[in-house]
Amino acid sequence: MNRRREILMVFFCLVFFLPVTGVWAGNGKEIAKVEVCADVIRQFVKIPDNAAPPILLRNAQAIAIIPGIIKAGFIAGGRYGWGVVMARQEDGSWSKPVFVTLAGGSFGFQAGVQSIDAIMVFKSRQSVERLTRGKFTLGADAAAAAGPVGRSMSAGTDITLGAEVYTYSRSRGLFAGVSLAGSGLQIDYDATDKFYGLSGLTAGDVFSGSRISEVPPVADHLIQILTPYTK
Repeated sequence: MNRRREILMVFFCLVFFLPVTGVWAGNGKEIAKVEVCADVIRQFVKIPDNAAPPILLRNAQAIAIIPGIIKAGFIAGGRYGWGVVMARQEDGSWSKPVFVTLAGGSFGFQAGVQSIDAIMVFKSRQSVERLTRGKFTLGADAAAAAGPVGRSMSAGTDITLGAEVYTYSRSRGLFAGVSLAGSGLQIDYDATDKFYGLSGLTAGDVFSGSRISEVPPVADHLIQILTPYTK
């Protein structure tokens, strides 16, 4: 009797859980990346006196989180990272994440390898729309600057003028403003498709939610962490 019960339990698990698992098959790397992004945001907002001014976060039109950007080089250097971006909806809520890559080069006296986490706060809706087209370059397609820190708007940079994108980096556990001008942000369509178990998704599809019916729970978890600090 117990044997028959075990067989029935296995059968029901196969019937009810395999289709859901199949939708998101092969997206383990993407899920892990979103989990890391959630941790970066959690650390970022945990130290408000040394992070972005609250007014900047409340008025953000999009936020990109790029954990583990590798900066390396000797004389000529480069950087590469992979993360997500979320856009503000008309009702003030946040969209589901879209995967992006960041790449750029630099030239000057430098040596060694360094890993940093970066957060980009998009102040302009126009810069978000440029990103949805596939790719744009910080400092060229959108004016970019190192983000101010602390509760004061006047700290470091004038938020009311100038840049469309403000960038922060975390190194050795501390956040500070950093300029990533010259770096290119590009939509990672393959990773986005894998994450949602669909093909041919655009950034606009994800931001609007028009084609997405099922979402990995980690995406909602990331939004839940971000929301209280951006409203």
